[in-house]
Amino acid sequence: MALEFAHAVVYVVDMDEMVDFYTNVLGFTVTDRGPVGDEGSPEILFMSTVADHHHQLAFLSVRKEAKPSNSVNHLAFRTSDLASVKATIAALEEDGRATRIGPLTHGNAWSVYFNDPEENGVEIFCDTPFHVAQPQGKPWDPSLGEDELIEWTKAEFGDEPRFGPIADFYAAQRETLGG
Repeated sequence: MALEFAHAVVYVVDMDEMVDFYTNVLGFTVTDRGPVGDEGSPEILFMSTVADHHHQLAFLSVRKEAKPSNSVNHLAFRTSDLASVKATIAALEEDGRATRIGPLTHGNAWSVYFNDPEENGVEIFCDTPFHVAQPQGKPWDPSLGEDELIEWTKAEFGDEPRFGPIADFYAAQRETLGG
């Protein structure tokens, strides 16, 4: 059986603040919302950035305190291109509510990590053209153009024993996992 991760439900303190941040800064669209049960029940809100997913993320208004989450390190969202990752960095910096904004690459992805307004960890990333054995992480410079960043990534990770084209890694994964 192959399982595909579909969505996460996050407990929130301030539903309005979180919805505003995720819709206006990260581009999510609210797809549904309402009480979980009878009148007076907590509200749940569903949102997505993908047309064929009812929701990728849901918020449930039951969190008591906006302290850092201690059960999930971060939620990660893949985007199709580097320009989207860079646009996310710019939007986060302009908005000012996210904290701990940090561009980081693992060699196989160019990411920005940050904490949302309730201090949940979030990662927005795109794949690089490479496979690099994990775990690894190095800060990257968002001012680099894509070609420059590809060359920089090769220089930083190219000596790794399992460094190679991501297409080769995925082909091996398909043989191992089927599909």
